[in-house]
Amino acid sequence: MTAGSRLTIDDVQAAAQRLSGRIERTPVISSSPFDDASGCRVFFKCENLQRAGSFKIRGALNKLLALSPAERARGVVAYSSGNHAQGVALAARMVGTTAIICMPTDAPALKVEATRGYGAEVVFYDRLKDDRAAVARRLVEQTGRVLVPPYDDPAIMAGQGTAALELFQDVPSLDALVTPVGGGGLMAGCSTVARSLSPGITVIGVEADTANDTYLSLQKGERVTIPPPPTIADGIRPQSPGELTFPILRENLSAVALVSDAEIVAAVRFLALRVRVVAEPTGAVGAAAALAGKLSLPRGARVGVVLSGGNLDPDLLIRILRGELSGSA
Repeated sequence: MTAGSRLTIDDVQAAAQRLSGRIERTPVISSSPFDDASGCRVFFKCENLQRAGSFKIRGALNKLLALSPAERARGVVAYSSGNHAQGVALAARMVGTTAIICMPTDAPALKVEATRGYGAEVVFYDRLKDDRAAVARRLVEQTGRVLVPPYDDPAIMAGQGTAALELFQDVPSLDALVTPVGGGGLMAGCSTVARSLSPGITVIGVEADTANDTYLSLQKGERVTIPPPPTIADGIRPQSPGELTFPILRENLSAVALVSDAEIVAAVRFLALRVRVVAEPTGAVGAAAALAGKLSLPRGARVGVVLSGGNLDPDLLIRILRGELSGSA
């Protein structure tokens, strides 16, 4: 994909070739208890079982593999509160380069520890005072490293789309595709695959009702910026959809479903206790929309749901399983 061109399934297929043998081909599972509770026939693409715990390694590694050897040798910079941080850190180690990751001072300790564990250097910023992208850009200018954005990059979007490519290979006949929407990289890639392979499919993005920037942007027809959203789903807290992702979402999405934090918590609990799958709150928003009847699909519809990540703090999981948490953290 070149500047000014559209993301295509060819870009995603090229990414799949680059990633082949380097990351997990995550399983697609179904669950009778979940189907009974949701009224749909749901096929979960388990990116919670991916390397580094989420789909983010797909885009990060594709981006790094698409760089020239000279660019890779310069090292990379990224900014993230968690999953993209870990994905870039691992991808950098895999291709033999180094990474500096800008993380907020309130990032989950386990995610900071994991990022450092993959060999990255962590630079902290204040989420309430600092512009994280500006912090990263200054580092790029100072060090000559290459920026690896969390979503607004053609190679990132193409890499994320490989999750849907695998899903459609395993389950060719789907009535709907459902993924979380944060900055929009995962949905941009996955919806491009869905529209190419199954043009009539229903494509539904899911946001927390307090983090509804894409929902509002689609209503207005242009990118809207919201205040920092309070939600337990920390992976979908961007305040505005991406500059590159939004036109793709506007073209490909059928709808955006909104779920409450209480519905997200209920989905995490149901997945853990009934499906035997651990998903972080962001990873579970698609499941939450299905369980809460927010997808507006016919009963028995065949639905592909991407469980986008599984990097869940153990203490939070315990609180959810005990029923101590019903809303935002």
